Amino acid sequence: MGHDALFGLKGRVALVTGASSGLGRAAATFLANAGAQVVGLARRAESLDQWRAETDGETAALAADLAPGADIAGIVAKASEPFGAPDILVNAAGLNLRQSADQVTPEGWENTLALNLTVPFFLAQALVPAMREKRWGRIINFASLQSRRAFTNGIAYGASKGGVEQMTRAMAEAWSRDGINANALAPGFFNTELTGPVFADPEVSARHAASTCIGRNGEMADIEGPLLFLASDASVYVTGQLLFVDGGYTAK
Repeated sequence: MGHDALFGLKGRVALVTGASSGLGRAAATFLANAGAQVVGLARRAESLDQWRAETDGETAALAADLAPGADIAGIVAKASEPFGAPDILVNAAGLNLRQSADQVTPEGWENTLALNLTVPFFLAQALVPAMREKRWGRIINFASLQSRRAFTNGIAYGASKGGVEQMTRAMAEAWSRDGINANALAPGFFNTELTGPVFADPEVSARHAASTCIGRNGEMADIEGPLLFLASDASVYVTGQLLFVDGGYTAK
């Protein structure tokens, strides 16, 4: 199979959550540049409009709140309007309240698990029938260093991301015989809205950079190759896996 057939995304439709900022925005932009038709989903309509204005390729914006109790069926129906049913789902929206174990409230816990774990599952479940018809689908979840490691003030976030790793395996078991592969990317420390507090402290940022094998923190372009691999035919026999994109942070 040639390079274009292996990695090309022409004719594919991607739905990317959290597309207005951070790694979600980077993923949405890159998939559009790679030839997919991309529906970017986020709460902030203005930020999505700005993303579209700055992105080449075919894109559409869907302003929706993925809060607990969100109308998933309605969101999927709207996401299918611009280009047809998505066959690539990137679950990049995330919430980290950074509360200590003693500070966590039931509401904060529920909101974190809802956005990081519950919504990704039910979005995938709603998109599977159309993927199954084509016998081709790619589900890419965003896991975390905290899928495996404990960090300060991360108990709710870590619980949700540990769940994402296992959910990814279970999705693969459920759907891969239908041509739908499910995998997860686990980024190291990237300078995004979500990790703002880490990068606001140069000492902490430098400490994380020193904890990698490569010697630096992540840059947005670092996610592109792994994302393209998991979104394309290049990963046809790869499913149920978690790929750390962390500069070797977890290797040390």
